[in-house]
Amino acid sequence: MSNMHPHKKLHAYTLSFEFVKIVYLTTDFFPKQERFGLVSQIRRASVSVPVNIAEGAARKSKKEFIQLLHYSLGSVTELDTLLLLSLDLNLSLVLKQRI
Repeated sequence: MSNMHPHKKLHAYTLSFEFVKIVYLTTDFFPKQERFGLVSQIRRASVSVPVNIAEGAARKSKKEFIQLLHYSLGSVTELDTLLLLSLDLNLSLVLKQRI
């Protein structure tokens, strides 16, 4: 793999990248009135994880990389809360089947 894409070698990146696809497919089944509410927040938080990992891997210093990993962890925590809220609000039967 080239130095142009060091993030693609990271297992956390590849898992989170695939998870974003699952999130997008799953949130398609949420009620339409949530399109600009929870769906938007869930999608944004999920995308943030691999994006921050990729950005961090491209940085020169280890300190910057670690900081961006912390941002990714924050997004994972945000996503966890949003998905649990979605379950509690019964917004998606598909989500219940996947968890």
